[in-house]
Amino acid sequence: MTQRWTPDSWRNKPAVHMPTDYPDARELQRVEDELRAMPPLVFAGEARTLTAKLAEVEAGKAFLLQGGDCAESFKEFSTDNIRDTFRLLLQMAVVLTFAGRKPVVKVGRIAGQFAKPRSSAVETIDGVTLPSYRGDNINGSAFTAEERAPDPQRLLKAYNQSASTLNLLRAFAGGGYADLYNIHRWTQGFADHGIGAQYRELADKIAEALAFMEAVGVTPETHPDLSRVEVFTSHEALLLNVESALTRLDGGTGEWFDTSAHMLWIGERTRQLDGAHVEFMRGIRNPIGVKCGPTMEPDDLLPLIDALNPDNISGRLTLIGRFGHDKVGKRLPALMQAVKAAGKKVIWSIDPMHGNTLMATSGYKTRPFDRILGEVKGFIDVAESEGVHPGGVHLEMTGQNVTECIGGAQAVSEDDLSSRYHTHCDPRLNADQALELAFLVAERLKSGRLNQSRAA
Repeated sequence: MTQRWTPDSWRNKPAVHMPTDYPDARELQRVEDELRAMPPLVFAGEARTLTAKLAEVEAGKAFLLQGGDCAESFKEFSTDNIRDTFRLLLQMAVVLTFAGRKPVVKVGRIAGQFAKPRSSAVETIDGVTLPSYRGDNINGSAFTAEERAPDPQRLLKAYNQSASTLNLLRAFAGGGYADLYNIHRWTQGFADHGIGAQYRELADKIAEALAFMEAVGVTPETHPDLSRVEVFTSHEALLLNVESALTRLDGGTGEWFDTSAHMLWIGERTRQLDGAHVEFMRGIRNPIGVKCGPTMEPDDLLPLIDALNPDNISGRLTLIGRFGHDKVGKRLPALMQAVKAAGKKVIWSIDPMHGNTLMATSGYKTRPFDRILGEVKGFIDVAESEGVHPGGVHLEMTGQNVTECIGGAQAVSEDDLSSRYHTHCDPRLNADQALELAFLVAERLKSGRLNQSRAA
């Protein structure tokens, strides 16, 4: 880690889970050069703002909500889908803020979350073997030789879709849609019972509080933050050729920022200390994350922290656990103990999705809601017992009414999976399930806050 860093120094390290079978290497190089000339998708100042907000999370003064699609697609790209995901983030943040009495930092898995690592480079169906589907910015999901061939032009299409998504998100965030006075408008699409009714009851309480505040002179005109929010973007930094092509030097500070997203993370499969992904991520100044799975040991984690955050900067590094509901209580304590003892400044978050995937008897990949909730509760229990702030949750979810995860108040069953199973990759919580999870997590965090208050 002592060698000089450049946006391309990762090319001297072993790179895993990146496609190497592009039919035309010169066309790939031409596309990478075109991306280098493209405008940044996000800006250095925005990434610094997120780092500062995440420092508040690390200090226990805020909570991180990170969520969105497992993998964005070209086919499902639409204003309605972006709006619905944005609205769901707002709804969940309101629930968590109201119960936890802390601001919520909202980070979407959006505007760049296309590529996915695959357990196998190839897929075989009926005796035919083709490259695996790796995400819409690499190849197509249809099982044909033409679709499965990596196509560099998809990288440009992903860039343009990300730019359009960001433009829309910025309009929603600052153009009045996110105004707290519109909180009842966000209930559209929810039923009048169950979670929908619970959310409307919360919305009524907030509306009453806003009416009181307005009566004493606190209005959107005097306090503009009531009518706008900050939403940041994130994705897994998997395709390093794309990430390095979109990395820009901030002339004011001499620091490098990956302008493809505000926050990037390293996956469980690409966190090798001597690998290309760690090499790239150590040099950018964006806030970054690392997925921590059930095989990770303290001796693996501490050197990673030293490599990625050598100056121990608050808000720089988020550790995202992904253990499984039955392993979080066994594997997480040692990691938290080691990090705390070493005095490392990190945010602890939990991804309760990836460790709780199973195959239904119908052949659909799914995730049981009770296991997802169980891992979140286990994470909070361990954090509280270790004296660590349970800083956030990291979810694969959608604002659409899909049937991909079983359970929840809707009682989605295995038989229901086929009715609205739309994911291109892994199963996502639907809007009702995600909002239900937010309520349950809020109650758990509120209980912990009250217990701490009583103890004090």
